[in-house]
Amino acid sequence: MSVITPPGQAPDQQVVADPPAGDSYLRRVANLQSVWILGVLLVIVAAFSIAAGGRFLSTSNFSLISQNIAVWAVLGVGMTFVIVTSGIDLSIGSVLVFSSVIAAKVMAAVGGDGWGVAGLGILAALVAGIAWGLLNGFLVAKAKIPALIVTLGSLSVALGLAQVITGGIDIRAVPGALTDFNTYIKILGIPALPFTALIVVIIGGIVLHKTRFGRYTYAIGSNELGARRVGINVDRHLILIYGLSGTLAGLGAILALAQFGTTTIAGQSLTNLNVIAAVVIGGTSIFGGQGSIFGTVVGLFIPAVLQAGFVIIGVEAFWQGVAVGTVLVAAVYVDQSRRAAALRGASAPNPLLAMLKLKK
Repeated sequence: MSVITPPGQAPDQQVVADPPAGDSYLRRVANLQSVWILGVLLVIVAAFSIAAGGRFLSTSNFSLISQNIAVWAVLGVGMTFVIVTSGIDLSIGSVLVFSSVIAAKVMAAVGGDGWGVAGLGILAALVAGIAWGLLNGFLVAKAKIPALIVTLGSLSVALGLAQVITGGIDIRAVPGALTDFNTYIKILGIPALPFTALIVVIIGGIVLHKTRFGRYTYAIGSNELGARRVGINVDRHLILIYGLSGTLAGLGAILALAQFGTTTIAGQSLTNLNVIAAVVIGGTSIFGGQGSIFGTVVGLFIPAVLQAGFVIIGVEAFWQGVAVGTVLVAAVYVDQSRRAAALRGASAPNPLLAMLKLKK
């Protein structure tokens, strides 16, 4: 079991950062939400494969899915950190739009198609994203305003400002270097956007699971008061967490510009739902203190595969929101049931574990 022992603190003041490891390996694996949600994903893939055949299983379809997941994965890393602290960030879609507008305006003002212009746009997007994130974090940590209210307000303000700046009209002045990066460049055989997202996911996983910053994140989500008592600067940590979420929204804005070649002011309405759903479906508890980057990646494929499958079989896109919302509610229900069972001192019911026992 991993514990946090800040300098100068006695062992009896440690904060537990990881769940106790008393169960068998089989039980722990079977109880991972990311494991059984992977089974749900395989069922969805099988259903679309039967309904659409080769059209769904084509290389081009999976390439499209990977590009869609690239933006969501970058946002999902930041959202995982936020929700592990028992917070929420509803503003990421709007911050992405705002950051893309600022980046596009800067690149259009400078002019040109090279990486110099693109670099200025990338810097502008990251600065815009981190500014929103730090503002959210300050209001949550210092002003003590609930994260739900703060980020709901940011959602509206950021999107409104993006529309004011552009007049509600998308900007298409994206340098060729950015769009070519998405269209033509492959790294180790992987398209550039998914490869970039993979790097962010790996770094995010290492930071969350292998560093003191990650352990403090779990500690705050598990018991904020206890974290304060052992000397963790909770306010500063929360500001950094929301700053990280905003920064990754800025990076997501650049990936979206590279993918579409234009800002997408009206095209991110489901981004918040899809990312939050992916994180929660993947096993990150909305009550805080539990979650993983791996689970988020597994959860990301649910909305992405649903979106691609519905388009291929001709189902209206509106049903995507219905399906994702249903899976999200089911995931939260399972999370609540497991927590209630843990409080009763019993193991939560787990279909996968029961099947494994029957096979013995």
